[in-house]
Amino acid sequence: MTDRFEQGLENLRKIDGEAGQKVIDSLQDISPDLARYTIEYPFGDIYARPGLGLREREMATIAALTAMGTAQPQLKVHIQAGLNVGVTKTEIEEIIIQMSVYAGFPAALNAMQVAREVFCDAA
Repeated sequence: MTDRFEQGLENLRKIDGEAGQKVIDSLQDISPDLARYTIEYPFGDIYARPGLGLREREMATIAALTAMGTAQPQLKVHIQAGLNVGVTKTEIEEIIIQMSVYAGFPAALNAMQVAREVFCDAA
Protein backbone atom coordinates (compact mmCIF):
# COMPACT_ATOMS: atom_id res chain seq x y z
CA MET A 1 0.00 0.00 0.00
CA THR A 2 1.17 3.51 -0.76
CA ASP A 3 1.43 6.35 1.74
CA ARG A 4 -1.30 8.12 -0.24
CA PHE A 5 -3.58 5.12 0.10
CA GLU A 6 -2.93 4.74 3.84
CA GLN A 7 -3.44 8.49 4.45
CA GLY A 8 -6.59 8.39 2.32
CA LEU A 9 -8.00 5.42 4.16
CA GLU A 10 -7.35 7.10 7.50
CA ASN A 11 -9.08 10.31 6.36
CA LEU A 12 -11.97 8.37 4.83
CA ARG A 13 -12.58 6.66 8.17
CA LYS A 14 -12.41 9.95 10.10
CA ILE A 15 -14.75 11.72 7.70
CA ASP A 16 -17.23 9.17 6.42
CA GLY A 17 -16.88 6.24 8.76
CA GLU A 18 -18.92 3.26 7.64
CA ALA A 19 -20.67 5.10 4.78
CA GLY A 20 -17.40 5.86 3.00
CA GLN A 21 -16.23 2.29 3.32
CA LYS A 22 -19.52 1.09 1.81
CA VAL A 23 -18.91 3.25 -1.26
CA ILE A 24 -15.40 1.83 -1.65
CA ASP A 25 -16.65 -1.73 -1.11
CA SER A 26 -19.37 -1.26 -3.72
CA LEU A 27 -16.70 -0.56 -6.34
CA GLN A 28 -14.45 -3.55 -5.59
CA ASP A 29 -16.21 -6.02 -7.88
CA ILE A 30 -16.59 -3.66 -10.84
CA SER A 31 -13.61 -1.28 -10.61
CA PRO A 32 -11.09 -1.78 -7.83
CA ASP A 33 -8.88 0.82 -9.52
CA LEU A 34 -11.61 3.48 -9.15
CA ALA A 35 -11.99 2.48 -5.50
CA ARG A 36 -8.23 2.95 -4.98
CA TYR A 37 -8.22 6.29 -6.84
CA THR A 38 -11.14 7.48 -4.70
CA ILE A 39 -9.10 6.79 -1.59
CA GLU A 40 -5.75 8.08 -2.87
CA TYR A 41 -6.66 11.31 -4.65
CA PRO A 42 -9.48 13.04 -2.77
CA PHE A 43 -8.81 11.57 0.67
CA GLY A 44 -5.06 10.90 0.48
CA ASP A 45 -3.99 14.02 -1.43
CA ILE A 46 -6.65 16.74 -1.19
CA TYR A 47 -8.16 16.17 2.26
CA ALA A 48 -4.63 15.80 3.68
CA ARG A 49 -3.49 19.24 2.48
CA PRO A 50 -2.81 21.96 5.04
CA GLY A 51 -4.84 25.15 5.04
CA LEU A 52 -8.33 23.81 5.70
CA GLY A 53 -9.53 21.41 8.32
CA LEU A 54 -11.83 18.48 7.64
CA ARG A 55 -14.82 20.52 8.85
CA GLU A 56 -14.18 23.32 6.36
CA ARG A 57 -13.50 20.86 3.54
CA GLU A 58 -16.83 19.15 4.18
CA MET A 59 -18.62 22.51 4.18
CA ALA A 60 -17.09 23.31 0.79
CA THR A 61 -17.99 19.84 -0.49
CA ILE A 62 -21.61 20.17 0.64
CA ALA A 63 -21.81 23.52 -1.15
CA ALA A 64 -20.29 22.13 -4.34
CA LEU A 65 -22.47 19.02 -4.43
CA THR A 66 -25.55 21.15 -3.74
CA ALA A 67 -24.62 23.48 -6.59
CA MET A 68 -24.08 20.57 -8.98
CA GLY A 69 -27.65 19.47 -8.37
CA THR A 70 -26.94 16.02 -9.84
CA ALA A 71 -25.10 14.24 -7.07
CA GLN A 72 -27.67 13.44 -4.40
CA PRO A 73 -26.10 10.11 -3.31
CA GLN A 74 -22.72 11.80 -2.84
CA LEU A 75 -24.37 14.78 -1.13
CA LYS A 76 -26.03 12.41 1.34
CA VAL A 77 -22.66 10.85 2.22
CA HIS A 78 -21.04 14.27 2.63
CA ILE A 79 -23.84 15.76 4.72
CA GLN A 80 -23.36 12.84 7.11
CA ALA A 81 -19.60 13.35 6.88
CA GLY A 82 -20.10 17.02 7.74
CA LEU A 83 -22.02 16.04 10.85
CA ASN A 84 -19.24 13.56 11.69
CA VAL A 85 -16.59 16.31 11.64
CA GLY A 86 -18.58 18.93 13.54
CA VAL A 87 -20.67 20.82 11.00
CA THR A 88 -24.02 21.59 12.63
CA LYS A 89 -27.44 20.96 11.11
CA THR A 90 -28.03 24.73 11.10
CA GLU A 91 -24.78 25.32 9.21
CA ILE A 92 -25.71 22.65 6.64
CA GLU A 93 -29.13 24.26 6.16
CA GLU A 94 -27.50 27.68 5.72
CA ILE A 95 -24.98 26.33 3.19
CA ILE A 96 -27.84 24.89 1.14
CA ILE A 97 -29.86 28.11 1.37
CA GLN A 98 -26.77 30.10 0.30
CA MET A 99 -26.44 27.86 -2.75
CA SER A 100 -30.00 28.78 -3.82
CA VAL A 101 -28.56 32.15 -4.88
CA TYR A 102 -25.86 30.62 -7.08
CA ALA A 103 -27.23 27.22 -8.11
CA GLY A 104 -30.95 27.97 -8.16
CA PHE A 105 -33.93 26.90 -6.15
CA PRO A 106 -34.32 23.41 -7.67
CA ALA A 107 -30.78 22.46 -6.61
CA ALA A 108 -31.31 23.91 -3.13
CA LEU A 109 -34.71 22.26 -2.71
CA ASN A 110 -33.31 18.88 -3.74
CA ALA A 111 -30.34 19.29 -1.41
CA MET A 112 -32.60 20.23 1.50
CA GLN A 113 -34.57 17.03 0.93
CA VAL A 114 -31.32 15.06 1.10
CA ALA A 115 -30.42 16.90 4.32
CA ARG A 116 -33.80 16.03 5.79
CA GLU A 117 -33.16 12.32 5.07
CA VAL A 118 -29.74 12.45 6.72
CA PHE A 119 -31.03 14.38 9.73
CA CYS A 120 -33.92 11.92 10.20
CA ASP A 121 -31.54 8.95 9.92
CA ALA A 122 -29.24 10.55 12.49
CA ALA A 123 -32.06 11.14 14.98
